[in-house]
Amino acid sequence: MAVGFRDYYEVLGVPRGASDEEIRSAYRKLAREYHPDVNGDPGAEDRFKEVSEAYEVLRDPEKREKYERLGANWRAGEDVSGASGFGGGGFGDGDGQGFGDGAGFSDFFESFFGGRRGASRGFEGFSMRGGDQEATIEVTLEEAARGGKQRISLADGRDFEVQIPPGVRDGQKIRLAGQGGEGASGGPAGDLYLRVRIKRHPRFRREDDDLVVEVPVAPWEAALGATVPVPTLDGSARVKVPAGSSSGRRLRLRGEGMPGPGGRKGDLYASVRIVVPKALAKRERELFEELAAVSRFDPRQGR
Repeated sequence: MAVGFRDYYEVLGVPRGASDEEIRSAYRKLAREYHPDVNGDPGAEDRFKEVSEAYEVLRDPEKREKYERLGANWRAGEDVSGASGFGGGGFGDGDGQGFGDGAGFSDFFESFFGGRRGASRGFEGFSMRGGDQEATIEVTLEEAARGGKQRISLADGRDFEVQIPPGVRDGQKIRLAGQGGEGASGGPAGDLYLRVRIKRHPRFRREDDDLVVEVPVAPWEAALGATVPVPTLDGSARVKVPAGSSSGRRLRLRGEGMPGPGGRKGDLYASVRIVVPKALAKRERELFEELAAVSRFDPRQGR
């Protein structure tokens, strides 16, 4: 079917002063919408050819200048539907660089639709890659530290065995190649991206590859110093609390954090939190009262 003349700017829905990028963007959108492999409407193929014809002219600076100067007579008075390259089931631009049976495709069209042509019609059979998809999976902090294979089930009923990388971070994506949306006309499937969400841990807080955990310490342990147990992801350890420690002081346990790049592990920081008894026995109260009477320590001095 020959394509009669229409204003090319109107066809693409862009103003006459549109930039090359605006023209390209408009063509991308319309080509997706009207390509015969994705649009079954009877008029889609003609509309697609019309859009592609407009793009082939407006994307070429020389042709665009002639078109803007001469309008419908830009081909020296010829009707565009009868010009070389616009018949025979396809269309071109008269110099062998249009779309059709006898010419190559534009670089964009080839990369966008896969570059395959069908035998029965000029635009049939172009393969299109399937769209990428995304889903969210939740893992515990221990699972994130350990890594390894994990079986997951998605809401759409699909099951996958996923390799969790050791030290995976919250928000990180795991790519499953070829598990996304199906392609069109034999095109490859898209990819599935699993966004990792790490569940809140009741004890540990993560800071990059380091972990922080609060360690309750009695007032006398903080004042006199002590060695106290500290929980770790793999069990427990013991840390020395120096004499005179205040709440908020951090004590480092090397290599007890999360795995990082190259397998190097971060550290675990035990944050001192001084805890006082809610109820005092008689002797405890007497000792605290005696301490209060003799001590010259003022925690608010200088504030």
